[in-house]
Amino acid sequence: MDVARDTLVVSFVPLADGGIAFVNAVELVSVPDGLVADAADSSTGRPEPIPAVLPLQTAYRLNVGGPAVAPDDDALWREWTTDLRFLSHSVADAVTREVRYNGMLNRLPGQATATDAPDIVYATARELVINGSSFDGQKQMAWQFDVDTSSSYFIRFHFCDIVGKAPHQLHINAYVDDATVKQDLDLAAVGDGALAFPYYTDFVLPASEASGKLAVHVGPLANKIVMPAAILNGIEIMKMHLSAGSVVVVQPAAGAAKSRFAVVLGSVCGALAFISVAVALAIVLRKKEKEKEVEEGAKEQPTPTQSQSSTPWMPLLGRFSVRGAIASGSSSFTTAGNTPGASPRAAAAAAVMPSYRFPLAMLQDATRNFDDSLIIGEGGFGKVYGAVLQDGTKVAVKRASPESQQGAREFRTEIELLSGLRHRHLVSLVGYCDEREEMILLYEYMEHGSLRSRLYGRGGAAPLSWAQRLEACAGAARGLLYLHTAVDKPVIHRDVKSSNILLDGDLAGKVADFGLSKAGPVLDETHVSTAVKGSFGYVDPEYCRTRQLTAKSDVYSLGVVLLEAVCARPVVDPRLPKPMSNLVEWGLHWQGRGELEKIVDRRIAAAARPAALRKYGETVARCLAERGADRPAMEDVVWNLQFVMRLQEGDGLDFSDVSSLNMVTELTPPRRQRSASSRRLKPAAWRETAKPMMISQTHP
Repeated sequence: MDVARDTLVVSFVPLADGGIAFVNAVELVSVPDGLVADAADSSTGRPEPIPAVLPLQTAYRLNVGGPAVAPDDDALWREWTTDLRFLSHSVADAVTREVRYNGMLNRLPGQATATDAPDIVYATARELVINGSSFDGQKQMAWQFDVDTSSSYFIRFHFCDIVGKAPHQLHINAYVDDATVKQDLDLAAVGDGALAFPYYTDFVLPASEASGKLAVHVGPLANKIVMPAAILNGIEIMKMHLSAGSVVVVQPAAGAAKSRFAVVLGSVCGALAFISVAVALAIVLRKKEKEKEVEEGAKEQPTPTQSQSSTPWMPLLGRFSVRGAIASGSSSFTTAGNTPGASPRAAAAAAVMPSYRFPLAMLQDATRNFDDSLIIGEGGFGKVYGAVLQDGTKVAVKRASPESQQGAREFRTEIELLSGLRHRHLVSLVGYCDEREEMILLYEYMEHGSLRSRLYGRGGAAPLSWAQRLEACAGAARGLLYLHTAVDKPVIHRDVKSSNILLDGDLAGKVADFGLSKAGPVLDETHVSTAVKGSFGYVDPEYCRTRQLTAKSDVYSLGVVLLEAVCARPVVDPRLPKPMSNLVEWGLHWQGRGELEKIVDRRIAAAARPAALRKYGETVARCLAERGADRPAMEDVVWNLQFVMRLQEGDGLDFSDVSSLNMVTELTPPRRQRSASSRRLKPAAWRETAKPMMISQTHP
């Protein structure tokens, strides 16, 4: 469906009184605008218009004559089922067979692309078998589907001549019920004599038969008794929702008797139901959170106190355990020590540290009441504004939008985590605001934006050089290494991507956006079991399969960033052919052949020394290993990237003479033995940068 607004509300409503509605997961996938044409042939004999805003509900999607196709193998995450259970054998006892094409498909400009259907759909087909009898000319293949009796349907036929030995041998007739879809379809004529090229044709059936059945017939020209006779590669049947307005009610497809709920999609209506569910969920989560606090108190761990903030879902903000003493801050800030109900331990911690809460009025003044002209970025949490505080400090102000799918949990995680961390390669938290139901975070200002924006030259900025990309990636790796090894409990970022690596005035890379971060395994634990979160294309596939999170998941995500940095192209691009659409698969293909230079960004190709590029490719490949156990630790990634930079600078190193894994020891200081109670490594340089955060005095 076409979403013309900034918000899409999805509500699940029971069809029967007293029933319940539930869902396990919801996925929204952006599709190309041209996936469905403006019009299609119809049974009326004239083109039927298909408005861009018309929602289409998938009823059936079949890989005819081929295997089922999982969403992971489709550029748009669609699922294709087999056609056997829909195949009808009552049409003159037609005999069919499944065929498969092992050659390369011949995709032609202006015809079907990989986003229309995956290669496996066009490389397999069901073929009508005839044996030379005159009776065979009357035979047809037929499929029958259950449909709603009063609905219109959009039907897409996928064809690819993978059985013809020469052009113009295959001529096909196709029908839907009694309506003709194609008469004497000669695929070779469409493709100027080409064979094995993907092609599709669309058809609209304004209303189904009263029987609630929809029949699809495919056969040869009348009385044709020689092979090849007719084929069909795939078929899609979609219900057309022609109701006006911004709300669409999607009821179960015909025959889905076990489904007892409807899905309501809307951009305005349905919000009441959504809010009701959200409130109920918040109550349940709050109850569980209080129970958890009681349990933690029983274990003599710090107990969060009730905040004075007007935000009811935030039990504690601004009172965090930071290592070391912090100089007393401005008295204009609230601390746990003067908060009613604060626990003794929280009060003791507050005595040596300030809160980072900023008054909303101060932020409204700094951003000119959140003027859109000051927006410097926008993400899943909300808009980011550039602002200057009263003391002259330049900050980035990230304000949650009402439509944000990231909420209180991410907001709290970011504050609790960043308030206790300080490193030159982590974006520093300056403060936060939670007045009047607001969720606002303040960070140090990063002059050069994200690594992603500079890779693609967005905003008029010049693209980064090869040396600058190396330095930015190495900086991000150092920041992640600090998270993994230099804090009391390891922290796994979980959302490492090029847009979350920001560049300061010196183009040093800093890791940002800790809303999805998770405490890692400690002591003898090997992993943390948790729900999968992250960004598509960057998430560790092993983590997706096992739901077991380790620091090696961040290593994988950084490996994707390294590959993106050298190629300067999106990690997933469904507009490209299948082998190229996934950057990881494409990059590992060329790295495995020792020819990574063939896909390097042409703007830096001449500057990259061969030895440095080879070592860089080796590092990328190790980070992207399928098994986490085969990936390097983050500290190894840091030193390997430093080694790449030395190779790039020259420095008298010869990559061909000595194994890079041995050579890198020249750059590595002696490691401390890790004690049984702690597995972290804290070099002196980190102790210097890990000092507690100092907050300058700021007055409203």
